[in-house]
Amino acid sequence: MSNLKLSHLAETLIGSEIVKLGNAISERIRNGEKIYNYTIGDFNPTIFPIPQELEKLIIESYQQKNTNYPAGDGVLELRQSVSSFIKEWEGLDYTINEIQIASGGRPLIYTIFKTIVDKGDKVIYAAPSWNNNHYTHLTDAVHCLIECTPENNFMPTANQIAPHIKGATLICLCTPQNPTGTTLSKSELEKICDLVIEENKQRGDGEKKLYVMYDQMYWMLTYGKTHHYNPVSLRPEMKQYTVFVDGITKAFASTGLRVGWAFGPETVISKIRAILSHLGAWAPMAEQKAVAKYLIKKEVIASFLKNFKSEIEERLQTIYDGFLQLKSKGFLVDAITPQAAIYLTVKVDLVGKKTSDGKILATQSDVTSYILSEAKLAIVPFSAFGANSQNPWYRLSVGTCKKEEINEMLGLLEQALQKLS
Repeated sequence: MSNLKLSHLAETLIGSEIVKLGNAISERIRNGEKIYNYTIGDFNPTIFPIPQELEKLIIESYQQKNTNYPAGDGVLELRQSVSSFIKEWEGLDYTINEIQIASGGRPLIYTIFKTIVDKGDKVIYAAPSWNNNHYTHLTDAVHCLIECTPENNFMPTANQIAPHIKGATLICLCTPQNPTGTTLSKSELEKICDLVIEENKQRGDGEKKLYVMYDQMYWMLTYGKTHHYNPVSLRPEMKQYTVFVDGITKAFASTGLRVGWAFGPETVISKIRAILSHLGAWAPMAEQKAVAKYLIKKEVIASFLKNFKSEIEERLQTIYDGFLQLKSKGFLVDAITPQAAIYLTVKVDLVGKKTSDGKILATQSDVTSYILSEAKLAIVPFSAFGANSQNPWYRLSVGTCKKEEINEMLGLLEQALQKLS
């Protein structure tokens, strides 16, 4: 069976590195090992439950027997609620025909790629970023990878994008960004929009336009003075070139409910809808009906977000402060100020160090294994998000973090760092 030949895609596709790592950690935890598992971009429902009002509406929806197939484009009430929601919260005007519902962000991102990108088309995306490298591979497109740096909070800049823009078909932007928890500034996003608008003006009527996929799944989770911006509000002309990806997944700790939406030009959305009709990646009927009622409850949402965001921010800030304290003691770690989402960008730069038993940490993979075995700290290297394999930066997710364990974790990390020479 080892010689069985499959499709080129199947033979060359790499599975999700994050899921693989998460599964390995879960297995160790099941075997009784205590690990501070900050790998997965998910929530522990006992720490971060979904909103009570939403839970109540979902239960009622099932009791009302909403268990059949939903409409292929999403139930009408939900598309109406999404239209009202994005108008109320973001000032964006989209009709129900410009909105597509699906089972979370993944099928929407995949179908955006399949709708816009042909084999051999250029796709511009940042590294690190979530899964853009894999979706580019899935569509047999040309990778235009931008290596981002801590100086720019690991976000792509217009200057980095500009050399690749000629002939490109899609720019993938995610802000707040997974994995970094950082955001695009207003000025940088304006510059990127201006690049897209100018490029599209130069393309002929029969030529494919350059689109922006704007993944803003974390946009409601910003902290301090951080503000979320979008292309269409900054440059209204971008409405014809921008496809948004959004949903309840992160803002309402509702990853398992699988209700997401895309919105953009009707011509693009109609093709996304057609592709999804063959995939059947619909959000469950009961959840759609419940979310339709929940999204119009502005005061209830605001109340939930106030507490939810406070709890996430406290965890991010506490761990950030802890890493800076370790840095001040001379250890080779660092962190970027928390801005948004549920992620903290941390640096563990230990390649070349020697362990107490004389082993050299020769690669970043060795470092990852060392802090897991010695500090019981599980975090995801940026290499799992398309970055260089020797990149010393990591994503630390606080969705499963217990506040009372943070100092304990930092103490173990310090002890592990002290063992190195």
